[in-house]
Amino acid sequence: MLQDIQEILKSLGINDYELYGKYAAKIGISNCNGGKRHGKLILMTAMTPTPAGEGKTTTAIGLAQALKKLGKNAGIAIREPSLGPCFGVKGGATGGGKSTVEPSDKINLIFTGDFPAISAAHNLLSAMINNHIYFGNELGIDPKKITFPRTVDMDDRSLRSIIVGNGGKSNGVLANDSFVITAASEIMAIMALSKSFQDLKNRLGNIIIGYTPNNRPVFARDIKANGAMAALLADALKPNIAQSVENVPAIIHTGPFGNIAHGTSSILGDYAALNMFEYTVTEAGFGSDLGFEKFMDIVTREAELPVNAVVIVATIRAIKHHGNAENIDSENLPAIEKGIGNLLAHVKNVRNFGIEPVVALNIHPLDTEQEIKKVCGLLDSAGIKYAESRVYSSGGEGGVDLARKVLESIGENKINYAYSMDDPIKAKIEKIAKTVYGADGVEYSKEALMDIKHAERNGFSSFYVCMAKTQSSLSDNPSLINVPVNFKVKVNSVSINAGSKFIIPILGSIMTMPGLPRHPAAENIDIDDKGVITGLS
Repeated sequence: MLQDIQEILKSLGINDYELYGKYAAKIGISNCNGGKRHGKLILMTAMTPTPAGEGKTTTAIGLAQALKKLGKNAGIAIREPSLGPCFGVKGGATGGGKSTVEPSDKINLIFTGDFPAISAAHNLLSAMINNHIYFGNELGIDPKKITFPRTVDMDDRSLRSIIVGNGGKSNGVLANDSFVITAASEIMAIMALSKSFQDLKNRLGNIIIGYTPNNRPVFARDIKANGAMAALLADALKPNIAQSVENVPAIIHTGPFGNIAHGTSSILGDYAALNMFEYTVTEAGFGSDLGFEKFMDIVTREAELPVNAVVIVATIRAIKHHGNAENIDSENLPAIEKGIGNLLAHVKNVRNFGIEPVVALNIHPLDTEQEIKKVCGLLDSAGIKYAESRVYSSGGEGGVDLARKVLESIGENKINYAYSMDDPIKAKIEKIAKTVYGADGVEYSKEALMDIKHAERNGFSSFYVCMAKTQSSLSDNPSLINVPVNFKVKVNSVSINAGSKFIIPILGSIMTMPGLPRHPAAENIDIDDKGVITGLS
């Protein structure tokens, strides 16, 4: 039974908050800053996932519940769900079974309004760019060199490339334009990285909106947009708090994707959690090659956060997938023998960053005893710590063994970063490609090389590198499963997100605006006459 959120807030000593119904609230920025952040941070990542995902959010929630079972003061810090995947392939993003954050229907569907606020702030800037050009273009923005797109929190491939200004001069300047999904908006990344209202406003002002004919960057502050944008985001910057089905407090805030953004919840949310909890379980999007690498190379530096333990979520289904099993629901020991390589590659990645991980083997009802025994034997042989996890079916009780293993692994880890901030842009890209993806090297298109030179000329070499890459492979080719060898990654173009301080190499055919599948999850979502929403899991 869910607790009134005010009871949870009182138990945590939180007085600065705003209620959003009976079971959710926003906590003030004062709860995030100041004082010593004494808690331990446990970071969840995963092996290369199948399209359905491997239960990372479910395992994160279940682990926190298991820590509570062991008498620990534990909490959760995870991302807010996006409507795109909610209605697309994966469905809701609030965990599953007996390890969920609640109220899941409200959290999955707009929650406290953060995503609409981010979309509004983003599209305000888009409107002000076109308005500036319409009224004389004092800054000399080249309409063909506007780099800031529009956004909507939906999977809609028809918006990837559009034309605006049709219908004559009264409708503005005719120009090509595009949409990105809100989770890929630069403003989403800025929200996740900002540490204060002033930091937010400064970062919004640093967004590059386009270029003049002689390639001088024009910033959002130049058209005086960042103040109004920050005002729209004032409430959204405050972290949200809800709870798990077992009443573990859960900070749920911001939602950048791990494949086309940096893939972690907000720094302010992490700060609040580390102030309130002895142990905070957070997650990074997709596998160790994406969200985990970005958390280590970007977030820990930007926020000066520790990483005291890492958990890699694995499933037997995913292992069989990487072993080329035709049917991952059928027992296949040879496929496990082959596909285990992918999991071992992710273990190696985490170790390369200086941390010894714990593997959480997320048990599925169709896993056979022989398959479980096979995977455990392979992990034993490789000297890898692991525990079976049954948090989906049994809640916190099903993760107690995992929790004990994680507590044993807690340490003050010195991070071995993939690159130095002083490295040139190409060196940063190549170090990630070789050490994290296992690539032989990097190939650059002419456009990408020009983009990098342009970034260097404008003084952006010191920015973080945030790769945009498929989540379905350690490489940039989604068809290369397991552990690809003898490959180079191809950088097609490079974007500059000056507000988030990101250099973003675009690898392969990655899209910043997904499309719905033939049968989207939206087809299964409904509401009855009593207002009960179904089909979100």
